[in-house]
Amino acid sequence: MIGLGTIINSVGIVAGGVAGLFAGKLFRQEQQESLEKACGVTVVFIGIAGAMEGMLKISGSDISSEKSMLVVLCIALGTIIGELLGIERGFEKFGEWLKRKTGNSGDVTFVNAFVTASLTVSIGAMAIVGAIQDGLLGDYTTLAVKTVLDLIVVAVMTSAMGKGAIFSAIPVFVFEGSITLLAKLFAPIMTSTAIAYLSLIGAVLIFCVGVNIVWGKKFNVANMLPAVILAIVAAYLPRNF
Repeated sequence: MIGLGTIINSVGIVAGGVAGLFAGKLFRQEQQESLEKACGVTVVFIGIAGAMEGMLKISGSDISSEKSMLVVLCIALGTIIGELLGIERGFEKFGEWLKRKTGNSGDVTFVNAFVTASLTVSIGAMAIVGAIQDGLLGDYTTLAVKTVLDLIVVAVMTSAMGKGAIFSAIPVFVFEGSITLLAKLFAPIMTSTAIAYLSLIGAVLIFCVGVNIVWGKKFNVANMLPAVILAIVAAYLPRNF
């Protein structure tokens, strides 16, 4: 069944969020804050690991870095585009709307939890490649693996940051579902180079999400999302990054 992967991923996120919501009630306020920081540190190192995997080149006993210019250009230009479009504000407005419609108007952490969790589980090659595989072949294996990871991440985020994280299932459903439906258009674009570039830039953005969790909001990560699209475009430029 085409689209089953998106459904599984979305349901898994909700299940993880509900489990995290109940688990969060077992912790005192200071324990929840410690858990939030621990979650942030984990996200930071996931981002660092992904970035290093994409940038470090090991040849024998020599280690060198590459793709630095790709990161600089994609992040800088992507951020400019995102700031002009106001993507972050759009996320926040949708979060505020969800907060009102779900009867959580008094929850001051709702929007931050929603935006942070949405970015964490939406950014990355697994979502795009998995959705394409689901749309073309009906193969939801990649999205099933992603579901397990997302379930754990959202469970921890919900217990630490609040119920807003549960609703990250909505943008994931829309994002992956759209790619699944348009898989025949996206498949030829996603070459091995495009996937590598996408994974690298996605890892940098995940690192930024982790920094926001640990040290408070330092980056408007949603406004940096166009960098992911630019990374795919860069794969088709004659210059080798």
